[in-house]
Amino acid sequence: MNLQPISDRIIIQAIQAEEKTSGGILLPDSAQEKPQQGKVLAVGPGKLLNNGSLSAMDIKVGDVVLYGKYSGTEVTVSGNEYIILRSSDVLAVMQNAPSMASV
Repeated sequence: MNLQPISDRIIIQAIQAEEKTSGGILLPDSAQEKPQQGKVLAVGPGKLLNNGSLSAMDIKVGDVVLYGKYSGTEVTVSGNEYIILRSSDVLAVMQNAPSMASV
């Protein structure tokens, strides 16, 4: 990847929303929920504190995280879509993440 986040930012790739309901009904793009979970692809060094030290990042590359529906900034680089957000926008890290085949 050609992106390296700065400060306390992370780069994630959203996990695609389900395209059909549990009953088998296909959902059009306009009816699908905006994804709120993704796989962490890159992590910045941490936030610079007032005393000059860096705060440790709780999130690491490979984590699957939940984030706010409208958090972060969506960017497209070389045809791939990513979301850049601050580590404070992450709501939770999933412990037993589902298969990442769709990422």
